[in-house]
Amino acid sequence: MSESGKKVFLAPLGCPKNQIDGELMLGRAAAAGHTIVSDPDEADVLIVNTCGFIEQAREESIDTILELARIKAEREGRRLVVTGCMAERYGSELSDELPEIDALVGTGAIDRINDAIDAPEGEVGHFRGGKHYLPAASMDRIVTEGDGSAYVKVSEGCDHECAFCVIPQIRGRHESRPLEDIAEEVEGLVGRGVIEANLIAQDLSAYGRDLGEREGLAALLYRLGRIDGLERIRCFYLYPNTLTDAALDALAAVANVCRYIDMPLQHADAGVLRAMRRARGADQLRRIIDRIRTRMPNAYLRTTFITGFPGETDEAFANLVQFVQDVRFDRIGVFTYSDEEGSAAAELAGRVDPEVAERRRDELMAVQEAIAEDRLASRVGTSERVLICGRDESGAWFGRTTFQAPEIDGVTLLGGPELDLGGLVGRTVDAIITGSDAVDLFAELGEPH
Repeated sequence: MSESGKKVFLAPLGCPKNQIDGELMLGRAAAAGHTIVSDPDEADVLIVNTCGFIEQAREESIDTILELARIKAEREGRRLVVTGCMAERYGSELSDELPEIDALVGTGAIDRINDAIDAPEGEVGHFRGGKHYLPAASMDRIVTEGDGSAYVKVSEGCDHECAFCVIPQIRGRHESRPLEDIAEEVEGLVGRGVIEANLIAQDLSAYGRDLGEREGLAALLYRLGRIDGLERIRCFYLYPNTLTDAALDALAAVANVCRYIDMPLQHADAGVLRAMRRARGADQLRRIIDRIRTRMPNAYLRTTFITGFPGETDEAFANLVQFVQDVRFDRIGVFTYSDEEGSAAAELAGRVDPEVAERRRDELMAVQEAIAEDRLASRVGTSERVLICGRDESGAWFGRTTFQAPEIDGVTLLGGPELDLGGLVGRTVDAIITGSDAVDLFAELGEPH
């Protein structure tokens, strides 16, 4: 127990895996007697949980550190703690460039967060451990979402060697949690009102392989499918080379598993894919997608692509556009290539002008927008179960269907401020889809479950 409880604020940045790390740190801080606050102006300790995946994320992290450093300066005695991927990878540089930082906590040392909070004034504390920190069901955790949904980290790290990525350097090798420990955590979350578990990993379809279980993901889905009160299980992120038929069978067979496939493909031109150290070509990717749609004809398919990768010619980009037009994904995300220090791609020739990469990104997104609009329009008139999430900035109530993941897939809009749905937040209702655009659905409410 902390001798003197402090008010702690955490600014969460980056991916859901980072969000879970932040929730575990908040849980440890609360268990030590500190109070978690949502307003940084109230805080004694300001924490920035940084993301270091791409340049844009690093810039956002630095901007947030500077903003909280400004708040720190307004009152004597405050502390500024930086955690996450940037603390792990650039800790020394951050402490040299930003003297306002009092402590840094690496990705494998989040159990040291109270040491960082309570450390005496003076030299910057840099707390480090392994490359990552694997959760356990017994750990204190404060779930920051209050809408009946939570992320569950089932493994950490990655064994792939994609040319553009440095995640294995930051987060380390792939390591899976024991299946029953995951089930115990999910059962505990359900007991606290969670009805949607979003399984998260760098390579979810490789879950269990390091434990000697080739079909670990399938076994995990069947096990979680038996948990009473768990209405939804959603999977992030499936990797094309590790997604087995047994896993696909489980995705299709387990009643409360969302028929939702988020499988980052990154490109579809054979030459670019080879340079990326990914799949052999578009034909291989089409076979994987055919396997999915054979088992789940109505599966929601989401993926991500990179434009402007070194060596991406006009012809290679045209191949990517054609692939997207042929496959007709429900949703895609497109990133422009970002040079990552220490990655294999950083040494490649054939650099693409950043303006060209941006133009290609915009063109690909325009192609996808028409596809997404058409695919969402096909759902008008159907009945969907919607998880009520809350109000948007305009006061309108919104929720999510099984094929709308948090933050990334749009929402289902249910009506304006005149409705009173506060008592239904975190519960599911039946709704009739009455309209759509390229991003969101519109619906009329049915009965709650």
